[in-house]
Amino acid sequence: MQIVLQERFERTTLVDEQVFTDMYRQYFVKLYRFATSITHCKEASEEIVHDVLINLWKKRNVVNEIENLNTYLYVSVKNLSLNYLRSEGKHIYVDAEMLCNEKSYISIDPESVLIGKERINNLNLLINNLPVKCRMVFRLIKEDGLKYKEAAVLLNISVKTVENQLAIALKKIALALKKSN
Repeated sequence: MQIVLQERFERTTLVDEQVFTDMYRQYFVKLYRFATSITHCKEASEEIVHDVLINLWKKRNVVNEIENLNTYLYVSVKNLSLNYLRSEGKHIYVDAEMLCNEKSYISIDPESVLIGKERINNLNLLINNLPVKCRMVFRLIKEDGLKYKEAAVLLNISVKTVENQLAIALKKIALALKKSN
């Protein structure tokens, strides 16, 4: 899908609302979840993601120069999120209400839909209770589909650290699920 969007960007000379709509649908939820994990503010996260996608649309003439659109978007969201925290003078605190919000875990794959709502809520709570780095790595790799190297670049950590953090996250989730059954 990313390659198709890039090709459509390159061919677009006039404003093509459908290309923007497709891009927005493909990336908004993933980028929003990532921004929210940094800012812990729903409104700011929504604005940040919207700004990143609008800026990309404004630069659509040079999108073919972007080597990896996924990485570009995640890094842009990370930078704007950190700028937001800096400008607001905020420290990263975890909002317990937001962590337990069932809407913050959005999944559209058929397997997840079949699991019942209770199990999804349980899994969401387990993921949200992971340490911050583990949770971010888990979501980037397992939910957003990034490669280990992309996640490492995005989080400014080594690929080995990504592997270790993902292993820790999976082990904790598996152990918690085993105890609950």
